[in-house]
Amino acid sequence: MSNEEKIKGKAEELKGKLKQGIGHVTNDAELEAEGRAEETEGKARHEAAKAIDHARGVGEQVTGGVKSAVGDLVDDPQLEAEGEAERLKGKARQKLNQ
Repeated sequence: MSNEEKIKGKAEELKGKLKQGIGHVTNDAELEAEGRAEETEGKARHEAAKAIDHARGVGEQVTGGVKSAVGDLVDDPQLEAEGEAERLKGKARQKLNQ
């Protein structure tokens, strides 16, 4: 869902930039203003989707860390490895969505 929202946000941003450019070239202030508004909305949508993904990454990192620690505590190498994998996945997701 978040990736779809990021793509929609970027598309809206680009559409807004295009409208701005056309409005500027044709000396249409209203179209230029519409383009600026669309660009801003697109940026906001994209950033909101990134924030959601970042938060999801934090959750994965914490859950993975706990799972890994429990695996270590109960001497379950598989649980420990699954937890570490989830922790690293969460860390990567956060890095992608800074």
